Amino acid sequence: MKKLVTLSLITASSMAFASTASDMRFLKNEIANLKAEMAEIKAGNAKTAKKVKKVSKKLNKVKAHDAQDNIKWSADVRTSMDNINYTMADGTERKNSSLFSTRVWLNMAYAPTPNLIFKGQLAYNKAFGADFGNGRGAGFDSFDWITNETLTGNEMKLRQAYWLYLGDDFLGTGLGWTASAGRRPSTTGFLSSLREDDAPQSPLSHMIDVEFDGASSMLKLEKLTGVSGMSIKLCAGVGSTNASPRFSNTGTDYAEVNGVLDDVKLLGVIFVPYDDGQYKLKTMAFRAWDLPGYDNANMANLMAGRPAFMSTMGDMDGAVASLLVDGLSEDGYLSGVKLFASFAWSNTRPTHADGMLGSLDEESGTSYWFGVQAPAFGGKFGVEYNHGSQYWRSFTYGEDTMMGSKLAVRGDAFEAYYTKELTKGLSFSLRYTNIDYEYTGSNGFFGADGRPMKISDALAAGMNPVDEAQDIRAYIRYRF
Repeated sequence: MKKLVTLSLITASSMAFASTASDMRFLKNEIANLKAEMAEIKAGNAKTAKKVKKVSKKLNKVKAHDAQDNIKWSADVRTSMDNINYTMADGTERKNSSLFSTRVWLNMAYAPTPNLIFKGQLAYNKAFGADFGNGRGAGFDSFDWITNETLTGNEMKLRQAYWLYLGDDFLGTGLGWTASAGRRPSTTGFLSSLREDDAPQSPLSHMIDVEFDGASSMLKLEKLTGVSGMSIKLCAGVGSTNASPRFSNTGTDYAEVNGVLDDVKLLGVIFVPYDDGQYKLKTMAFRAWDLPGYDNANMANLMAGRPAFMSTMGDMDGAVASLLVDGLSEDGYLSGVKLFASFAWSNTRPTHADGMLGSLDEESGTSYWFGVQAPAFGGKFGVEYNHGSQYWRSFTYGEDTMMGSKLAVRGDAFEAYYTKELTKGLSFSLRYTNIDYEYTGSNGFFGADGRPMKISDALAAGMNPVDEAQDIRAYIRYRF
């Protein structure tokens, strides 16, 4: 830039003050030299620009390679304190006023193409200072001093691992579709996700909240029908596998074993009649085969503290319809208010001589569930209520609670919670849950262990089941 200024000044001076031929020749030579330097600078700049462009191209290739060649990780760390209280049928109490725990989710995601995604999740969930799954016996469960300093088993837990394909033209129809297989995201589903402050997973949580291995495929019907958000999804899974281990003493590795629980299988369909973002109506129906439970003899052994083994008790059907209104208005305070209602039905189909749920007949049960969530004090406040009948049975064993599933209750459950984001990536929650049991067996399986008895009748028969339970939970959660 300085040379350009100098050139201009010299040129101007030559026009105003040059008076001799020698002066003119001198100025012409200077101008020629400056022009040559300028041409050299321009050539150098072009060469430099070419080099920069080449380097940028290589850098873009490296970035693209890294984007496709690395799993993307995120972390979810929750530290909780639960105050748990049980009131037994005889009026006595059992409690834990401060159960501290840490839950860690390490989330994985990778997309080699825009249409194919891998997702996985490693999970850790344990009490402060204790390892209840260490197998060392009850006397040592209260010690947690050498968990990671000793030779132990394969205890890293895989909570989710599946691939998901996103298609946009199913068999030439132009309809969007998906397909997926692996260890599926089948906990914290639609509606339960509100209190958990999470995005909803696949199943309707009123009926299914349990980890499962399987496959699913969804077809989007909105383009075909013109109905907003309409879709249908088929799901299939295995909840238990009957197979002998490797190096079996019979030499029949992985063959089915007589006298052991049959494969537990499930086939279901999730149909969404309407979803425009504000009004979401979802339905689900399924059948589960070869469900486990204790027959009468093994139930007696269990109650007496003797060794007891489960048997295959029969099949079960289930159905649920859930409606969420996500905002009562387009703007203002009411736009953040959510209302929901859900109704579910279950029906047993016994195949064992001792029946299912303590009955030789097919037994039906029902459950209804209502809730509201609204903005409050810079966060979200929610209230929920659910009721289950005498023979109600759900698959909600994975529900995030320390005292048993509230949605499995044969009786009444009330819950209130408050969640607030403290800063980006960090949130706080306080939750109160009260369960009032009307019948026993709410958290049992599908045999005599799931037999419903009036709490008063169970006490008169010499048992002392839980009559009422409360849990107050507070947590700090990091997600990023």
